[in-house]
Amino acid sequence: MGSTMEPRTFDMQWVKGTDPKEGNWPGLRTNQVEKDLGMEITWDVPVALRDGVKVYVDVFRPDSFTGKLPIILSYSPYGKHGFKTFDMFPGADVPAGSVSRYAVWEGPDPSYWTQKGYCVINADARGSWGSEGNCTIMSTQEGIDGYDIVEWAGTLPWSNGRVGLSGLSYLSVSQWRIAENNPPHLACIQVFGGFSEVYRDYSHHGGIPETNFVKFMEWSCRFSHGLVEDWVKMQKEHHLYDNYQADKRAKLSQIKAPAYVVADWGDQGLHTRGNLVAWSEISSEQKWLEIHGRKKWQYYYSKPSLLRQEAFFQKFLKQEASEVDNWPTVRIETRERAHRNIARNEMEWPIARTRMVRMYLDNSTSRLLQDPPKSIGISRYASGDPKDALLFSHKFNEETELTGTMRLRLWVSAEHEDMDIFVRADKLDDSGVVVPFVAMSMMDDGPMALGWIRVSHRELDLERSTENHPWLQHRRQLLLRPNEVAPVDIEIMPSSTLFHPGDSLRLTIKGSDTWVYDRRQIQLHQDTVNQGPHSLYTGGPFESFLVMPVIDKET
Repeated sequence: MGSTMEPRTFDMQWVKGTDPKEGNWPGLRTNQVEKDLGMEITWDVPVALRDGVKVYVDVFRPDSFTGKLPIILSYSPYGKHGFKTFDMFPGADVPAGSVSRYAVWEGPDPSYWTQKGYCVINADARGSWGSEGNCTIMSTQEGIDGYDIVEWAGTLPWSNGRVGLSGLSYLSVSQWRIAENNPPHLACIQVFGGFSEVYRDYSHHGGIPETNFVKFMEWSCRFSHGLVEDWVKMQKEHHLYDNYQADKRAKLSQIKAPAYVVADWGDQGLHTRGNLVAWSEISSEQKWLEIHGRKKWQYYYSKPSLLRQEAFFQKFLKQEASEVDNWPTVRIETRERAHRNIARNEMEWPIARTRMVRMYLDNSTSRLLQDPPKSIGISRYASGDPKDALLFSHKFNEETELTGTMRLRLWVSAEHEDMDIFVRADKLDDSGVVVPFVAMSMMDDGPMALGWIRVSHRELDLERSTENHPWLQHRRQLLLRPNEVAPVDIEIMPSSTLFHPGDSLRLTIKGSDTWVYDRRQIQLHQDTVNQGPHSLYTGGPFESFLVMPVIDKET
């Protein structure tokens, strides 16, 4: 079960929490009961954690239920009273009225699941809202606390002893942390868009600190009567992968619970990468993966998705036969453009028949070539000018599918000791027009895929890196000498895109964000190390290339 409190090997910085009343918190209604929408609701049930701290949960049961109930649990610091709403996320396209007011933000809707014979329990994390203690964010401690709540729920007199986890985003991130502890009463997890480590997936893209969404995250987790982890300050201070950042990575190989994992291609720089890494690394003997090209909230609450969720819970919480027994291991949607996807089944992820194809950058033609250019070419862009960029493209002569992570090897130099490089991959139609894709579950005009690197972070973990997936260590900085030419390997986030004959793949390389929206919930990088011009070398000994994951048609 672990210790009472997870021991730390770093100094946590705290800030005073924001008064929960400022977040429309209704106050504690300890054990008050009311009935609505066919539910019996018990508000603010206290749950004592192993160190005596009390957290509060809301319990939703079918009205006039009999027998034992399976339980669906959600856990986050977002506020079980429904503080955040879809009004804060324009473009989410979740139909008004399709989710009841009792659903926690990004969590299962109690009004739906109680009608299906389940109990839903929503928990406010330690130190959030009315729960006692101090609030840490996406930490090992959350997993320990979640263990205790699962075990409390699984031993209630009216529980059937089987607890499942469900939810999106933070409510999925917390699932990895809880499941790594393998609570005896945890029967399964349903992860819909949840990264598995903070540093590589979310806060430091290629080593470049994210500076916009990190503030929105801090605000979302700030409501507390106690102290709250100083999220922005801690991320800024811990700019390398150290013990603090290691505390923010799930121990994936320890997870054994059956898992239904759903990812979407559009969460570039948020959930997509870590969700897929997690599915590959968890030790669950029974696990299924679904990757779609749509908006995650709309997808989670859609009727077809709810029916699949129900089938999964029917099997693992009610222990009844369901369609899950006939599910393919992997279900994938390949994108043609925003809202146009082609679904199919696969046996595994990554796809075994993937053929890695190198395409070489050529400065003289701005093209991606099948053979490396023989002559050295040097191109430059002004790293401080957001309009200045290098472009390289390849036109496809036959239908081609690219599915997976792409690796971009570049030979670069600068007059300064460090460089931040931003990469965008786009699909162009046969007229040369950029094809839009769903992005961040709110936009319909996003990129195909994104990549980043801080050049001083270029050191690879050779044991984990593959031909198409470079894995950076982020343990130390390797600063450049002025005008030193160095190779860097950039991880371009996983995507799945279908190209028709005449369509093109285009790379954009520059010194600032390649996709910008003025919204609090969008990832931006406004604190770069860039100074002066950046130089890119191709040809001769400087083989700059892109590794494309080509999926050949099954024969």
